[in-house]
Amino acid sequence: MKAIGVDIGGTRIKAGLVDRDGKILRRLAIETPIDPEEFKRALAAVITQLASGEEGLAGVGIGCKGIIDYESTRIEVLPGLLRPLEGTLLAELVPLQVPVRADNDAKVALAGELLWGAARARRHVVLLTLGTGVGGAVLAEGKFVRGVGGVAGHLGHYTLDPDGPVCICGNHGCLEAYFSAHAIEAEAFRAVHSGCISVLTDRFKQQPERIRCRDVFEAAAEGDELARLIRDRATRRLAAAIAGLLHIFDPEIVILGGQIVEAGAALLEPLEREVEWRTRGLLRRKVPLVAQQMEDRSGIAGAAALIFAENGGQYTQSPISAGTA
Repeated sequence: MKAIGVDIGGTRIKAGLVDRDGKILRRLAIETPIDPEEFKRALAAVITQLASGEEGLAGVGIGCKGIIDYESTRIEVLPGLLRPLEGTLLAELVPLQVPVRADNDAKVALAGELLWGAARARRHVVLLTLGTGVGGAVLAEGKFVRGVGGVAGHLGHYTLDPDGPVCICGNHGCLEAYFSAHAIEAEAFRAVHSGCISVLTDRFKQQPERIRCRDVFEAAAEGDELARLIRDRATRRLAAAIAGLLHIFDPEIVILGGQIVEAGAALLEPLEREVEWRTRGLLRRKVPLVAQQMEDRSGIAGAAALIFAENGGQYTQSPISAGTA
């Protein structure tokens, strides 16, 4: 059994032909067109190319940021340059007579972890994706938590400080405004632009806008005081947010994905210590914080998991079926 998985990103559309074990057999990637009509044509062309010569495809799974109605595949809310696509039924853009499923990209990541990664055989899971923004998904009692309008799981908009910086969602003090690549890069930019003593200033004083989150973590690992301060303060805020989520959802495990997690032990070890002391009073146990375990981090295999879980998967009741909570 094979399925096509598609990840719609703000800069690239990534797609692939995926087998039942989550292995990508063929993949394609194109720049994401901004014009809605050009976008629709490009998406259809990518799917057609991957389907060429394949018989009996199980379906097409699509991951996309924003709020996606799982049952209809309708894009309800899509921030950024792709906002004109709001209201589009993604299933109608697939030029094949096969089942089509679509969901928010973080829920798609958790779908992949359920079939092939760290969430396998678990019923209570919190997942956070830590990249340019912060995404999230929650599994409770073996089902995705979706809420009334599909907004549930947007954990990046958990409020840490009611008087904090403005977030893209319009709120103030969201987790995303404190711990995301953009937030960390913005703080480093301000420090370098101000001329603070740091290897970051030495390296980027002519072009502080080129600082990336990876540069901050690398400088902190080298012992740079400013970079360490930025990293540690952001990590404490993330730990505080995770502690709050643990008290709300009481999960078996927390899975962390996204580009920032590539920092590895430099992030996970202090994060685990901070979360543990904040939660041990009530939880009386240590909740594992683990990096995403799927081999494919592109979102392609996770999108295909939306199809495979409905075609037998490994569950008597699919946690990502249209009838979930």
